[in-house]
Amino acid sequence: MATLGLIGYKDASAEVRAIYDDIMVTRKTDWINNFWQALAHDPATLRRTWQSIKEIMAPGALDALTKEMIYLAVSVTNQCGYCIASHTAAARKQGMTDA
Repeated sequence: MATLGLIGYKDASAEVRAIYDDIMVTRKTDWINNFWQALAHDPATLRRTWQSIKEIMAPGALDALTKEMIYLAVSVTNQCGYCIASHTAAARKQGMTDA
């Protein structure tokens, strides 16, 4: 089965770099995780997915920690190790503790 590599920042097109820049500014980070780098093979999908995530995580009835914990619960249900690790880290960044 053929697989696609990841598109890092330095190898990204100007369109993808603009999305990466928005991701890094919004998430207050200096790196792009593998999920986004994999989606970058289709810039339109990358853009739509990022816009959707930004809308979901925008201030609303549920706080960011609750939203991340929902993502985490779904990840556990789906038995997705990558997703569990990613959303655990994000939930901890929002204040989740082990207690």
